[in-house]
Amino acid sequence: MRIVVLDGYTMNPGDLDWSDLTALGECDIHDRTEPEDILSRIGNAEIVLTNKAVLDAELISQLPRLRYIGVLATGYNVVDLEAARQRNIVVTNVPSYSTASVVQMVFALLLELTQKVALHDKLVRKGRWEECPDFSFTAMPLTELAGKSLGIVGYGEIGRQVAKVASAFGMELLVHTAHPEKYEEDKSVNFVDLDTLFRQGDVISLHCPLTDDTKEMVNEERIALMKKSAILINTGRGALVDEYALSDALDAKEIAGAGIDVLSEEPPRTHHPLIGARNCFVTPHIAWATREARQRLLEVAAANVKAFIDGDPVNVVS
Repeated sequence: MRIVVLDGYTMNPGDLDWSDLTALGECDIHDRTEPEDILSRIGNAEIVLTNKAVLDAELISQLPRLRYIGVLATGYNVVDLEAARQRNIVVTNVPSYSTASVVQMVFALLLELTQKVALHDKLVRKGRWEECPDFSFTAMPLTELAGKSLGIVGYGEIGRQVAKVASAFGMELLVHTAHPEKYEEDKSVNFVDLDTLFRQGDVISLHCPLTDDTKEMVNEERIALMKKSAILINTGRGALVDEYALSDALDAKEIAGAGIDVLSEEPPRTHHPLIGARNCFVTPHIAWATREARQRLLEVAAANVKAFIDGDPVNVVS
């Protein structure tokens, strides 16, 4: 079978081995594919792998030999699932490959905001420690996490792992989830409604899917509920946040800070409201991108393709 990878560079910029996939058939691997080139690149291939390249209904209708779409991610909104179903095209994803890495990023952002590591390193390099009359100096107040409350929005696998790490720091846990009844046995957290979480949380971390109901759930009204000392962390989806409202709140010191790994438009346009906002750290969607997570992603993606070829597909979302 002919296999086409439309946009493999972010998963494998050259430090991983494609051999698990190339062993399965004739394989064309592209770093990136522009929308106008998707149709010609897939051509008569039976199997296509995509990360961000969109396979909509119109495009799928023009690919009569296509039998399988593998999404190189957990989310699969880049594929028109109904169009795939009508054509009996199998669609798979790669669940859970980046959980540990995303959790690590949550706390990397949070520790930067509370411990000011980069700022103090910069000042030491500028000679401020040498000039200090004391053995120690702090340029800004530092914050201890023990005893603070962490509000977790969404309690899937990542949310639950964030809760475990937060517990190790001695944080109190508030959780909002659409189905708290699924976790009745979990006595380590307090399940609360969304407004209560925003009112009481010292830190709020977003781990829910992006839906019509959750789009811009962090808006002007919810931000107004937050403590002035509160911190927002978003490693979920950029559109969960009204970015203009958050920027205004940060600049007005209505909340203390934010750590953002995802934006509603990626890459962002010039003069994005959160880039340069007061005490806002923005990273370029890298929570998932440790080498270990990317290796797992590649291995599972190849295993998904092999299972399909063997007639027993796994991780099917269509």
